[in-house]
Amino acid sequence: MVEWKKLGEVCEVLRGKRLTKSQLNETEGYPVLHGGSTPMGYYSDYNRKANTTVVVNTGNAGSVFFYDKEFWSSDACFSLYPNKGIIDKYLYLYVYGCEKILKGKIRAGAMPTIDANTVASLIIPIPSLSEQERIVGILDTFTASIDNIKAQIEQRRKQYEHYRNTLLTFNKDDDSVEWKTLGEITNISRGKRVVRRNLSESGLIPVFQNSLKPLGFTNESNYPANTTFIISAGAAGDVGYSFSKYWGADDCFSILTDEDLHSRFVYHWLKKNEVYLQSRIRGGAIKRLSRDIINELPFPSIHFSRQQEIVSILDTFEASITNLEAQLERRQKQYEYYREELLTNLS
Repeated sequence: MVEWKKLGEVCEVLRGKRLTKSQLNETEGYPVLHGGSTPMGYYSDYNRKANTTVVVNTGNAGSVFFYDKEFWSSDACFSLYPNKGIIDKYLYLYVYGCEKILKGKIRAGAMPTIDANTVASLIIPIPSLSEQERIVGILDTFTASIDNIKAQIEQRRKQYEHYRNTLLTFNKDDDSVEWKTLGEITNISRGKRVVRRNLSESGLIPVFQNSLKPLGFTNESNYPANTTFIISAGAAGDVGYSFSKYWGADDCFSILTDEDLHSRFVYHWLKKNEVYLQSRIRGGAIKRLSRDIINELPFPSIHFSRQQEIVSILDTFEASITNLEAQLERRQKQYEYYREELLTNLS
């Protein structure tokens, strides 16, 4: 038998207390949560116990997260303390599933807010404690798997960066390396503007404009497969690579190579220099990376066989990361499916 009750009937909705910045320090004490799960600082005391469900009420209002350590809650957060008939983690899982409802009831203004009555009025099903434990156990298994995959991805990224930095660090006195500029050794081509309303949401030819995520899709390409590109506005300085033909728009510089220069070698070299490119962005409201900065980037010209060796090693790491990211996406979808099934089919 499942009872349905208002959240305010089965738990306390507690608003936190504001602290001034002068009361905080950067590292010592209990985390202070203001508008999310990232601490704004640390304080000598706490006002909330570990394993608490938190609803943000200001700024990113309506967001829900679970905090597993003692913390200080500011007045931008509501903390939910359930009665003895509800497991902490079960409460979180259900309320997290209500984020869209909460965000739909935000009071608009200079600072979006949500009030305690809105949170307290949510309707929550209360199954038996054993059923709550079963649900939490199943979903925690998925969460542990997701966290494990995330850790593997982070480890592979660090390995990739280590080997990339090692393999692509050349001695200036090495006679086998001829230093040129990127503009001398490649053709740096600016794309052509497209009208967004003419694009589709899916298709074979992606359009890259101001992000590594396609702006949309079209029926024709202006650049070949296996080409490196650099975003020049928006996510300026980000380096991408397309294994398929694509359309590069006017905020996208494509790096075209001849036969004695491996396109993936160019890609890995530019990824190594991505932070530098991002540091050279200039402009006002719209930040831009100029063609001159890209043209003048130093580039090591080495024998093609050596390029291939380096590319083979680095591509192995990237392929491993890509496979893990695909696993992560599948596992997250499984988690979402089972959470929906378990929390909506209660009887």
